Amino acid sequence: MKIVDEFKEFAVKGNALDMAVGIIIGTAFNKVVNSVVQDLLMPPLGLLIGGVNFSDLKIVLKDAIPASGDVAAAAAVSINYGAFVDNVIQFGIIAFSAFMVIKVMNRLIRKRDAEADAEKVS
Repeated sequence: MKIVDEFKEFAVKGNALDMAVGIIIGTAFNKVVNSVVQDLLMPPLGLLIGGVNFSDLKIVLKDAIPASGDVAAAAAVSINYGAFVDNVIQFGIIAFSAFMVIKVMNRLIRKRDAEADAEKVS
């Protein structure tokens, strides 16, 4: 079988289309969660801990060196723990959402299977 024929067979299967839709929805969901964390959760949290922007929280290991004469500029070296906290919160929200979707799907599958078993007995 030619590779083109194999790809056509793969692409028209329902699983490939379901996967593509899932990836698109997942990407959009990630953007929404990112906005919720950065635009809704972090500003009030930053205000509570002293009016800081979480994305600016970092430990500077080496200061930036400005350009002068023949010497090129060097960026600062820092540990950006504020961005890390943002990402951990985003991960938690996405992981919990995925857990809830799977939990609902499992409940629906168990209900469907129970109804199918009840019909077999009847």
